[in-house]
Amino acid sequence: MLILSIDTSAIASAALLNGEGEILASFATEDTRSHAEVLAPGIAGLLADAGITGQDLDAVVVGVGPGPFTGLRAGIATARTLAFAWDKPLHGVMSLDAIAVDAALDAWRLGIDEFAVATDARRKEVYWAAYRSTGGTPELLDGPHVSGPGEVPTLPVYGAGAGLYPDTLHAVEGFADAQPTAAALGRTAVVRLVRGLPLLPSTPLYLRESDAKVPGPRKRAL
Repeated sequence: MLILSIDTSAIASAALLNGEGEILASFATEDTRSHAEVLAPGIAGLLADAGITGQDLDAVVVGVGPGPFTGLRAGIATARTLAFAWDKPLHGVMSLDAIAVDAALDAWRLGIDEFAVATDARRKEVYWAAYRSTGGTPELLDGPHVSGPGEVPTLPVYGAGAGLYPDTLHAVEGFADAQPTAAALGRTAVVRLVRGLPLLPSTPLYLRESDAKVPGPRKRAL
């Protein structure tokens, strides 16, 4: 099994994984505002580095957010286009799960039963979801949501959202800057595919209404 994983809910990233969840090639950028410019060249480069083409893939996986409109659209549109062009199945994964997959293992080691994942939603808000760690595997309990940091449950918090609001959120050491990545998202997808568990469609989880509005009818001049 070969899977191409893409996520642009925060940074732009892509990864190529096999059926064991091993990362064969990957790239990520720290820039959160140049997704459309870097994504296609980055994917072309990692496929070339691995010596494969899109026809060699078994599926394409994409992070469906939550995330900002522009960045999230870039990743989903790219994934849909590639899956269509290569005639491959397309699966969605909630982007917060890409942090939760590593957070759950850390929580299990620390004896933490429940935790939250939070990322930057801008406008002094965070995207967040609550999870339970079951033997090091994340189980979604609540979310995803977008809200002020004060509305996140009082739990240990993994993700860059916690690092932005240290006076409000209880950030877990070593994870205060964590962003969703395609590599971690791909590992989540591989586990679910191997176990026959359902994945999401590629419908984006925006959580907010768009700021762009269709203009109303023009007022008639007197």
